[in-house]
Amino acid sequence: MSAKHTFHLQSQDKQRDLPRKVIIGQQDTETIAHIVLKLFAYILFYRPRLQLEIDLQRDTFAFVPDLVELDYQLRPKLWIECGECSMNKLHKLAVKLPDTEFWVVKRSEVAARDLVRAMEKEEFRRDRYSVVGLDLAMFNEVCNLIQPRNEMFWVNATFDSPNMQFDFNGLWFDAPFTVLRY
Repeated sequence: MSAKHTFHLQSQDKQRDLPRKVIIGQQDTETIAHIVLKLFAYILFYRPRLQLEIDLQRDTFAFVPDLVELDYQLRPKLWIECGECSMNKLHKLAVKLPDTEFWVVKRSEVAARDLVRAMEKEEFRRDRYSVVGLDLAMFNEVCNLIQPRNEMFWVNATFDSPNMQFDFNGLWFDAPFTVLRY
């Protein structure tokens, strides 16, 4: 691990009873952008059993999710990939985990739409994937603000008319995001 980033969280959002602190380790090959994507994925999809980068140690596949929620039989219930993810991996996951809900979080709407087009071209199974495309300007600004220790006050996020509101390291953000289904 090359670095770790601590996020002190406060939440006003009644649907997200976030923990007071989250630590996200940055591996040697990871960028700050990937750390920020994991942070947003963690908050947007927060559930008490949601975990960051755990090795599932399964013989059937060798993939490690960016975020995962396991059911009580320790099978993936929710699987979230952040940023770049190979089409081969996405296809294999959907085949091997037919009851799992899959989300991919991308840095922009353009990147999200590109992924959906690639899925169409590869003729992926329909109704298996959901993709979030963040607001690129907001995403880039948060990446520039990231420090080893960070403060985030989360106000809310809605998927009905996709939007999020939060304060990150003293700057206020009110940003839309895109949700695509495939």
